[in-house]
Amino acid sequence: MRTVIQRVKYAKVNVDGKTIGEIDKGLLVLLGITHEDTIKEVKWLANKTKNLRIFEDEEERMNLSLEDVKGKILIISQFTLYGNSTKGNRPSFIDAAKPDYAKDLYLKFIEEFKSFGIETQEGEFGADMKVELLNDGPVTIIIDTKDATIK
Repeated sequence: MRTVIQRVKYAKVNVDGKTIGEIDKGLLVLLGITHEDTIKEVKWLANKTKNLRIFEDEEERMNLSLEDVKGKILIISQFTLYGNSTKGNRPSFIDAAKPDYAKDLYLKFIEEFKSFGIETQEGEFGADMKVELLNDGPVTIIIDTKDATIK
């Protein structure tokens, strides 16, 4: 799994001109899934994201987590995070998981956040989405589970 995590003042996602998910202070997570991912990666990445200390404390140090600030999360599926453009100019998406497999893990990732008690909004898997956000900082973190030791 690969994520781009952005600390935001607000974020929202529209499909066909209608807002389907919207948050104020919190995290916007763009989530890419590869065919090698399992529930282990889902659980590890959800916990890692929840506990990232990327919100400022009273001394303006990034020392607080999403839970600490009672933030919200907006999770958007994005298979293009597995785009490979090392050869030629047109990206290959061969490393992205097939839609049925990816959707199942995407929904499980969302359920993990709901089980944490964090207000969770989501995009629509496979839809043409328009995402709007105000990046706070800017703070943007990229996490790839292939770089982690997951047990």
